[in-house]
Amino acid sequence: MEIREEAQVAALREVAEIGAKRAALLEQAAALLGELEPVAIKAIKAGALRNRVRELAQVSPTTLYAWLENAGMEVRPKKAPAKKTTTKKATS
Repeated sequence: MEIREEAQVAALREVAEIGAKRAALLEQAAALLGELEPVAIKAIKAGALRNRVRELAQVSPTTLYAWLENAGMEVRPKKAPAKKTTTKKATS
């Protein structure tokens, strides 16, 4: 018969193991993002389309435009969301 605390310890060990793997991968991803920024800017300065660079870099538009701003490149202001117009139906 397994003691409940032993089951908890085993489960917590699994959580810790997977959590450590995740943390290591996030650290690697952050390092790669740092390497990706200058080469993405270089590609855009060489004439590559921004959207294509974003797709290949697999980053969000927000990330790409932050990189462009950091590099002193022109970025269009974000458009405000379209306003919804409502019309009242005539009641009889």
